[in-house]
Amino acid sequence: MNWRIAANGAALVVAISSVAYVAGESSVAAETQRFAINDAKSVLASIKVENEYKTGYKRSLFVHWSDLDGNGCDTREEVLKRDSISKPQVDTYRCYVIAGDWYSKYDGKTLTDRSDVDIDHVVALKEAWDSGAWAWSISHRQAFANDLTDRRTLIAVTDRVNASKSDKDPSNWMPPLKSNWCAYLGDWISVKARWGLSMDQSEFGRVENLLASDCSTLTIASWSTAPVSSISPVTTATTATTVTTTPSTTAPTTTQASSSSNAGTATTTANTTTTTANTPTTTTTTANTTTTTANTTLPSGAKDISPGSYCAPVDGLGTFKGTVYICSKTDAGGSPYAGGRARWRKATN
Repeated sequence: MNWRIAANGAALVVAISSVAYVAGESSVAAETQRFAINDAKSVLASIKVENEYKTGYKRSLFVHWSDLDGNGCDTREEVLKRDSISKPQVDTYRCYVIAGDWYSKYDGKTLTDRSDVDIDHVVALKEAWDSGAWAWSISHRQAFANDLTDRRTLIAVTDRVNASKSDKDPSNWMPPLKSNWCAYLGDWISVKARWGLSMDQSEFGRVENLLASDCSTLTIASWSTAPVSSISPVTTATTATTVTTTPSTTAPTTTQASSSSNAGTATTTANTTTTTANTPTTTTTTANTTTTTANTTLPSGAKDISPGSYCAPVDGLGTFKGTVYICSKTDAGGSPYAGGRARWRKATN
């Protein structure tokens, strides 16, 4: 009982601290969601359950430890600086963390040597690939692999523990420090939901069981839009046809008709004038007009989604083939979806 209280307390602290952090990073994304504490079960229910795609993964498909903001620090050094519990010593010339202290939440150890620290993708790159990232663009995968806009994506932990985790999901690996289980589940669920990744049946079942027992009161902080590349304007070519009518006039013609009689009677000649009516001539001119539709309603960094699938958080925005979608509990006509669950539907202006 004491452990369960401690675990739930830890989870609540994580949720609250995540709200403060994400709010501080709101300038990173052009479109930021409403910050709230969400029930973990509700967020889990928004995640699609499907078989994993286990073909074609290579780690090189996720360009990682990049310097996406161009400040001279790659992602690994950024996380080492961010997660140090003491003020880190940094070689500013090459942005290299010389010294720091790191608390590994996976096993409860404090590390003082950077060589003992791994930067863990909470949802491993292969797990992300199997869960939907196989369909992403290169830039989308790079954004995931270097995500510093939500500290739940990347975390500094003990290298040996990270090696034991490898690319496993919660159905076959949980942190050695059991009091961290609920916080870890919260991070796992939030990353999957934020990036639109699916779960397989065994993964979903294990998480669901833990949320029904040891982590029954777990709450998860909301998040900003995932920092994926913005979508280019949509260009549509239209054809305009102009019809011009020019009247054509034919001059009147005269036909002379004669009648005669062999009986010596007078011959009568009749002049008949025939006028041809004006016949219009139609000329068709075709002009090509290019119309560019500006993405005024398309949020920068909006994530790609599957229309009709469950989603979270409510009012979040996504895109599918250049069209903006919204995470809503009602259809466009205002009728609630079955079970009160939110789905991706087209956004209306």
